[in-house]
Amino acid sequence: MAGIQSSTLVWLPGTPKPTRTRVLKNGRRGQVDLISAKELALGLGKKAWRTIQWREGSAAWLSSRFARVRVRVGHRHQPPQSHSEEWLLIEWPEGESEPTRYWLSTLPEGISFHRLVDVANLRWRIERDYQELKQEVGLGHFEGRGWRGFHHHATMSIAAYGFLISERETIPPSGPGTAALFKALTLPNGHRPRGAAIAA
Repeated sequence: MAGIQSSTLVWLPGTPKPTRTRVLKNGRRGQVDLISAKELALGLGKKAWRTIQWREGSAAWLSSRFARVRVRVGHRHQPPQSHSEEWLLIEWPEGESEPTRYWLSTLPEGISFHRLVDVANLRWRIERDYQELKQEVGLGHFEGRGWRGFHHHATMSIAAYGFLISERETIPPSGPGTAALFKALTLPNGHRPRGAAIAA
């Protein structure tokens, strides 16, 4: 799943082979059936758009209008058969004059619409995990100079973070197991590792 610009060219769905050519706006010759993602989105009917919720926010569920179409990425010098079909996912929130975000995805054709939207909106989780890895577990504290040392440091940081996340999922914030967990995470010198704060 990758975000793309609205100007990204795609072949119209169902295009079997190049047909006639035309002169494009930039002066080059291109295929009639080769259009931008934005043009394709604006041409979709009302039935193509669905309101989908993908996660619970601080006040309410996050939702927006989406459409998805199977397309082939366009290239002026290659026929559509040279590219496999992908999902083009488009977001057009209510009240906006035009679509706001576009993605191309190589996820399976049989994936559900809700799952496709959920994957497209995973960026916030990745950014949150990366921030906690740097601040709480110490990923950003490496002071060595070699790749091997950094690789070991990153591996241990990620393993520690994965353990703490799994423990957080099984122990309620104020449950009886919290004290036992902190005791298990206590170092021999009586201090807790920085990552232990995540489990709280």
